[in-house]
Amino acid sequence: MENVFDILKERGYIEQATHEEEIRELLGRESVTFYIGFDPTADSLHVGHFLQIMVMAHMQRAGHRPIFLLGGGTSMVGDPSGKTDMRKMLTEEEIRHNAECFKRQVRNLLDFSEGKAIMVNNAEWLLDLKYIPFLREVGKHFSVNRMLTAECYKNRMERGLSFLEFNYMIMQSYDFLQLYERYNCKLQLGGNDQWSNILGGVDLIRRIKGEQAYGMTFKLLTTSEGKKMGKTESGAVWLDPDKTSPYDFYQYWRNVNDADVEKCLSLLTFLPMEEVRRLGSLEGAEINRAKEILAFEVTKLVHGEEEAKKADRAAKALFGKGANTEDVPYTEFSREEFKEGMDIITLLEKINLISSRSEGRRLIKQNGISVENEKVKDFTMIIKEEDFKDGKLMIRKGKKVYHQIRLV
Repeated sequence: MENVFDILKERGYIEQATHEEEIRELLGRESVTFYIGFDPTADSLHVGHFLQIMVMAHMQRAGHRPIFLLGGGTSMVGDPSGKTDMRKMLTEEEIRHNAECFKRQVRNLLDFSEGKAIMVNNAEWLLDLKYIPFLREVGKHFSVNRMLTAECYKNRMERGLSFLEFNYMIMQSYDFLQLYERYNCKLQLGGNDQWSNILGGVDLIRRIKGEQAYGMTFKLLTTSEGKKMGKTESGAVWLDPDKTSPYDFYQYWRNVNDADVEKCLSLLTFLPMEEVRRLGSLEGAEINRAKEILAFEVTKLVHGEEEAKKADRAAKALFGKGANTEDVPYTEFSREEFKEGMDIITLLEKINLISSRSEGRRLIKQNGISVENEKVKDFTMIIKEEDFKDGKLMIRKGKKVYHQIRLV
């Protein structure tokens, strides 16, 4: 059986590893328990998390055991990695709610049956820690001088780094130690912005247990121009269908740049690499077929095959390939709401096609909003009940984002 390290390497996931040859040998020799931490700072996972879950799924398929670590404790502090300012402080109640949302979503993406994966929350050991004993047992192993050279802290020194956030590396390192002791977890994985924190955990296990643990990071999901993927004008691309509909999710991948198709197919699907390379090499109009396959495969993994088929049918319907429009995202309104009429910007806000009224005015000024294929020219346009055909009205944002209004 092929070593999963080679699979991850070939598909372009791996960025850094503490001991590359030893990790490869370990993964080829035994079933390894490994973990990735996810701080529930929002009520849904997003596509950046999805890339990490894909790594977990590849590892699991190769016989290794993932630990999905919910950061119920670390979220109380906030990870300074990659942030120019301190994160918004969340309440315990908000963090618990977000953690429940993460739990539901990841159960569709990893196999938790018969002990094949573990889900645990670091609130179990972090929230009731005693401060002085923790400093004496764990804090003594961390050099402040060395911590300040870590990227996650160095980038924040000019803007100001709070003592609260300064504790984050120690807490994450302690997570690794706890998982090592409880589950024989030998390997921590994460995005490349977690490298300093991962090294802290590997070092802590060596100092306290006298044992070797390992760390590995993967590349962040970026475009060929180096920009982070998974962002749209209206915000992040979420895995929660109520925050990013399966159709909008499909459309995001359907519209990636030609240069990013092969990378996305490699990192976000399980298609064989031979097929990934074939699809990535298509040119001209043919690359659109590769984008359809990418969009379908990623949507199928996140939302299931039926939703992926519906999104695919809806996209083809709107681009004139003959299918019906029943699968286009829609919002229902009562007829009463349109008796007196509703202005176009209010309507766009209600269906979440814009994030602010000023964005709505800007889009209209740039000819970016259409109602039933007619460009909207006037900010004050009123939509009335008689504008609906058979109780339906199609709105388009830009060239490719469609939303239907239905009267009930």
